[in-house]
Amino acid sequence: MAAVFPPEQARARAPQRPKEPGLGELFGRLFSDTRQILADFAHLAVLDARRAGVRLAMLLSAGLVIAILVVTAWMGLVAAGIVWMFDKGVSWPLAIALAALVNVIGAAGLAWWARHLVSEMPFTALLRQLRGEPPKVLDEEH
Repeated sequence: MAAVFPPEQARARAPQRPKEPGLGELFGRLFSDTRQILADFAHLAVLDARRAGVRLAMLLSAGLVIAILVVTAWMGLVAAGIVWMFDKGVSWPLAIALAALVNVIGAAGLAWWARHLVSEMPFTALLRQLRGEPPKVLDEEH
């Protein structure tokens, strides 16, 4: 036996197709999703930058502590050398002067090495390329 419903109830009971979104709604969703993706990427970039900053601070702190330890070790070696020279019969002033001379020679050697490091300024290859100049022939020293 079939049931007959009045027209209003038949429409209410009939499965309704979901309304398809219009062009404006699609553009609204696209804009909203794009904005959310950009916000997520910006948040990720901020978190990565913060993490990189913390790691850089930790590396710089470790470098500072290492430098302090190396300097104190060097001072200990110089003091031991002075005491050893004094024990071998060298006068205190001469032993201290010899230790100072060793430090000056070491500083001069480091300065000479550092001068060669800065002989070529940064980004010279890029600037040469932008100017259209030919590549520089590498020295055998480097």
